[in-house]
Amino acid sequence: MTPPAPPHRRPAIIVISSHVARGTVGNRAAALALEALGLPVWIVPTVMLPWHPGHTLKAGSGHRVVPTPEDFERLLDDLAGSPWIGEVGAVLSGYLGDPSQVEPVARLVEATRAANPDAMYVLDPVSGDNGRLYVAEEQAALIASRLLPLADVVTPNPFELSLLANCPVPDDNIGLVKAARQLGVTQTLVTSAHPMKSGSIANLLIEERSVLLAEHPLLSGPPNGLGDLTAALLTGNKLLGGKGEALLARTTASVYETMAQSAQHGADELLLELCLGSLTAPRARVDTRSLLVR
Repeated sequence: MTPPAPPHRRPAIIVISSHVARGTVGNRAAALALEALGLPVWIVPTVMLPWHPGHTLKAGSGHRVVPTPEDFERLLDDLAGSPWIGEVGAVLSGYLGDPSQVEPVARLVEATRAANPDAMYVLDPVSGDNGRLYVAEEQAALIASRLLPLADVVTPNPFELSLLANCPVPDDNIGLVKAARQLGVTQTLVTSAHPMKSGSIANLLIEERSVLLAEHPLLSGPPNGLGDLTAALLTGNKLLGGKGEALLARTTASVYETMAQSAQHGADELLLELCLGSLTAPRARVDTRSLLVR
């Protein structure tokens, strides 16, 4: 029998995502944010890169290192069978480096739930944006067919939502809500949703009986990693007891404040190391409201 988590420790979060040597995207962004919240993090890299591919024009694409399917599978199976798996309160998966990684991730989620029935799985279905896939079609399909049914929470952008729902999504919040409610998950956070004010951008939190919108001013040329940071903070704040409007407002405010401070410094990456206070106790105000969508 797996021993329970030590009573003096908060639940751990397994973060499964990309790793860059320079920058704050993927599991680097997620781990720092979650540790700032006081949560232990287990890190699983799905691909290793020298920098984010968004810097290709400046620095080239860089060498991409993906674990072999056998190595990745053995690593995740080792974690699933470890004597510490009962410490885990959540699994967060983001960018996957290869379609073969989907099944080991699914088995790790199932093993975590077997050891701790209260553990949640947050799926950040990193697949594409603005109508363009940046993973193989096979991988996007496997995420929808194998990982989505296991998820308690999913954090897609509108394009990724259309992939998960396997249908076109109308270009409005009503369409986003209707598509999200087809997914069968408890909670969906749609990033880059439609704001009520011009010059803004929004997050849309959809549950069975409520729809909440949080919006803030749109900043031009934001650094990469905002989706990774949003998924991580939503996971951490939710694991610490956040709910509803407070959960959405706190998560959105932290991301906006971090983005704004990084932009003020002219940084091409999120300066998370300078923004720890924004991650734990954001002061930025974001507009939140409840939407009535039947």
